[in-house]
Amino acid sequence: MRRTCTCIYHFLVWSWYLFLNYYISQQGGDQRKSKIFLNGGQWKYLTLLNLLLQAIFYGVACVEDVLKRIKGERDLKFVTAFRDLLFTTLAFPISTFVFLSFWILFLYDRELVYPKALDDIFPEWLNHAMHTSILPFSLVEVILRPHCYPLKKKGLTLLAVASLAYISRVLWIYSETGTWVYPLFARLSPVGLTAFFSLSYIFTACIYLLGEKLNHWKWDGFGIACIFLY
Repeated sequence: MRRTCTCIYHFLVWSWYLFLNYYISQQGGDQRKSKIFLNGGQWKYLTLLNLLLQAIFYGVACVEDVLKRIKGERDLKFVTAFRDLLFTTLAFPISTFVFLSFWILFLYDRELVYPKALDDIFPEWLNHAMHTSILPFSLVEVILRPHCYPLKKKGLTLLAVASLAYISRVLWIYSETGTWVYPLFARLSPVGLTAFFSLSYIFTACIYLLGEKLNHWKWDGFGIACIFLY
């Protein structure tokens, strides 16, 4: 019964993220909305990259659910290990970071991340779909089943590589277009930007470690055997 509920949950959440990605991809036809995606396209925003990441993760989770029903526990080591690596090092830390950083900045001064003018362009439900519901979904995944964490050094290194890749893209877009992805960056000096990016990674790394603690707190007593890709 638990496995069936998990399978249904993954399919529903995967369908939701597929819908969000499709819905947002269709907004280019609206002249007002298409202007927002100029100078880098929709993938310049961490929020939208996170939606794509979540769709990929829950898609992998659905594949694993289906294969387990077909093959049982046999021959799924790679899929299970990839699912866990994807969730522990990227899907959980990034979704939690997007939720916390967005709402902290939004409550402090929304013009830094989500100007009020966007309320007339994007419906309120979409804002919450992109920035609010992402955290409950990730927390449910933590509670629903165990995930094997890699060694801290490897997990944090992968997270650092992903962070550097995004920061590099932000800087490249600015160098090519002269515009920043988020209004916040335009208000910071080079030293301020360096400090912000560094603190953002430290914050994300702390979220990664928190996820590991939550996983151990919930599942340590169940004798879960971990499978790694390496």
